Order: sequence, then C-alpha cells, then structure tokens
Amino acid sequence: MARTKDFDENEVLKKAVELFWLKGYNGTSMQDLVEGLGISRSSLYDTYGDKHALFVKALENYRCSASAKVNEIMGSSTSSKVAIRNMLEFIIAQLLHDQNNKGCFLINSEVEVAAHDQTVSSMICESDQQIEEAFFEVIKRGQESGEIASKQDPRAMARFTFNTVKGIRVTGKTSNDRAIFDDIIRMSMSVFD
Repeated sequence: MARTKDFDENEVLKKAVELFWLKGYNGTSMQDLVEGLGISRSSLYDTYGDKHALFVKALENYRCSASAKVNEIMGSSTSSKVAIRNMLEFIIAQLLHDQNNKGCFLINSEVEVAAHDQTVSSMICESDQQIEEAFFEVIKRGQESGEIASKQDPRAMARFTFNTVKGIRVTGKTSNDRAIFDDIIRMSMSVFD
C-alpha cells in the first residue's frame, strides 16, 4: 500500500518557486530545498524527481499564475491604453514592494538557465509569445477603435511593449526609484499617441 503524503504538494511547490526565485537555479542546493521546503530528501525525490524536475514544475506554476494575471489585467478595461498602463503599473508596483529585488522568476530563469536548457527555453518562449499576443490583441483593438494611432504595425508595437516590460523587470532588480519607472511609463505610453 502506498504511503500518503504528509505535506501539501501545492504549498511545497509555492515554497520552491520562492526559493528558486530568490537564489536562482544554480544557487539553490538540494540541502536548501530540503530545509526550505520542510520535507525530507526522499519525499522530494519521490514527489518531484530531481532538482531540475522540481525547478521546471516551479517555473510552470509561476508561468501559469503570471499568465492568468496578465489576461485578467489586459482584459479588465475597455480602453486599450488604460489596459496597457494598468499592466505597466501592476508590474512596477510588484517590483517596488519586493524587498528582495527578485525581479521576475521567468526573466531570471531566461537569463540564467534557458541558454543551456531546452525545456526551460521552450517554456519561456511560449510564455513570451502569450504575453506578446495579449499586448497585440489590446493594441489592435485600440487601433480599430481609433484610440491608438494606426501609424505603427500592431505586432511591432506589441513586441516593443513586451520588451519594455522585460526591461522594467530587469531594472527592478537594482532600482526602486519610482521616478525612473514613471519616466519609462510616460515614454512607453507616448508610442500609442
């Protein structure tokens, strides 16, 4: 008869996200995981496999949550400009309230792991495409309604905006100066006039 687990797998996975997010993949040892997750090494291996498998599950968990939040914010306003501004403001608020300056778990993983790990690279590419598509749909809708100028290609504008989001998240790892982020928002929003 199989043993029942004496821990909540979802809670352990949330702790894994936080640990990998804070320390990075390479900076997180198996001992860090055992101590940080509060489960035995054998339970960790039995439930999640090795460190890499746990990292991939943690990254997927984060990606799904982030994707849901992007869709919620981008779909919450009938105004395309307001939706884009709300997205930028949400990201900046997250960064300014993060005492550990962790940045974005996906972007951190992209920089640290994706170049050497096809599984992680594929996950991040898929996430990037989904977010770019969300910006594209909002921008296209704004151009069709006349709220956003049609002088630029909506796909190019979506890529620019998504790249701006990535840049904001990287800047947030070393700065919590609201004035910097206000300048970035102001300049980014000027593209839509």
